[in-house]
Amino acid sequence: MTEPGAPPGRDAAWVVLETPLQASELETFCRDLERLYRVNPFLEFESWQQGAADRFRAVFHNHSNGLRVELEGQVRRESGRAWRVEFAAGAKQGTRFAIEPCPGGSRLTITDEYRSDDHGTPALAAEVDRSLHAWGVALKTFLERDRRWGWLPGYRAFVHKVWLPMKPAARRITFLVLVIGVADIALVALGLAVYWIESGR
Repeated sequence: MTEPGAPPGRDAAWVVLETPLQASELETFCRDLERLYRVNPFLEFESWQQGAADRFRAVFHNHSNGLRVELEGQVRRESGRAWRVEFAAGAKQGTRFAIEPCPGGSRLTITDEYRSDDHGTPALAAEVDRSLHAWGVALKTFLERDRRWGWLPGYRAFVHKVWLPMKPAARRITFLVLVIGVADIALVALGLAVYWIESGR
């Protein structure tokens, strides 16, 4: 992940991630907005309603700032590989996504743009989403795992239908259980291998 020059606008935060996907593949992935947002490890969703291809309503708890958020977004295309999700209310005015080719794959820039608050209103300051960097890291990891393991039968179906709908805490616990389970199996296999070697002498 890199952080080159600041995006347009005074009140903005951004993250840049390079992926192994070609620009067209990354653009196809990003079209599924629900999946894109659910990858964020700080958002615990209560509901997601897709009213139309370019409109959605989501209710979630943002653990990065402790707020329960009711979000209505509308997608506005700027070009084939750049678009903004605009929000009618709240401190965040919109989120811009831009894709560009780069050596070895493509680059995705996510920019949160905030409404100007010249008076420093605490209510608006409290609404700042602090999960952007973690979202970028999670997206990069998600895409790399998908590229590495997506060929396995049932992998993508499990990830999209079971893994992503889980609460972030449940995902972490499940991952730990899986790691411990794999470690246990490896230890048992090692023990059996040692026994087989020793018994063969």
